[in-house]
Amino acid sequence: MFTQTMLVRDIVNQFPESSDLFKKFRIDFCCGGKRPLHEAVLERNVDIEVVMQQLQKLYQSVHERNEMTLNWNETTVSDLIQHIKTKHHIYLANELPQLTPYVTKVMRVHGPDQPHLLQIHKLFNELKTELEQHTVKEEAIVFPLIEKLAKETNEEERENIKAQIIELENEHDHAGNLIKAIRKMTDDFTPPEHACGTYRLVYQRLEALESDLFEHIHLENNILFQKVM
Repeated sequence: MFTQTMLVRDIVNQFPESSDLFKKFRIDFCCGGKRPLHEAVLERNVDIEVVMQQLQKLYQSVHERNEMTLNWNETTVSDLIQHIKTKHHIYLANELPQLTPYVTKVMRVHGPDQPHLLQIHKLFNELKTELEQHTVKEEAIVFPLIEKLAKETNEEERENIKAQIIELENEHDHAGNLIKAIRKMTDDFTPPEHACGTYRLVYQRLEALESDLFEHIHLENNILFQKVM
C-alpha cells in the first residue's frame, strides 16, 4: 500500500489515520509533507523499516475494522472549508485566548528560576497573533474566493488566489516553526517533576494545540490548496 518514496502528505491524504503514527515519530506531515517518507524519517533518526511496518500494520487494522476516516480528497471544496472553519478555526478562536493567561502565569511564577519559560511565553504570543490574523484573512478573503472559483472558472482570479495561497503557506511554515521551537524548549512538552498543576496544564494544552495545528495545516496545504493550484 505504501512505499518509502511516497510523499508524506500523499500517505496522509490516502490514509488520514497515518497522521497519528507520524505524530508519534515527530514526522512533519503538514509544512514538511512534500518530502519522501524516507527523507522525513532520516531527519528524525528513526529506523525506516520500523515506521513502514507500523504504517502497514495500522492500515491493515483500520481497514479490517472498516473505520477509515473520511477522505477529504473526495469531498467538495465547500465541505472541506466548512470542516476547517468549524473544527480548527473555532478551536483556535476558543483555545488561544483561554490558554494565554495560563502561559503568562507560569512565566511569572517560574520564569525567574527557569528562563526558558520567558522565551516560551514570547513564542506563544507570537504564534497567537499570527494564527488570529491568519484565520481572519482566510475566512474574510481567501476562502470565499476559493469557493467562488470552484463554481465558475476565472483565470485572473485563479492567479490572484495562487499568490495569496503562497503567502498563506509561508505563514503556515512560520507557525509550524514556532510550535516546533516550543516543543524543543519544553523537552517534548515534558514538565519537570516539581511542576505544579498549572505548569503541567500549560504543557498538555500546548501539545494539544500542536496536534490540532498540524492537522489544520495539512488539510489546507496538502488538500484544499492543491485543489486550487
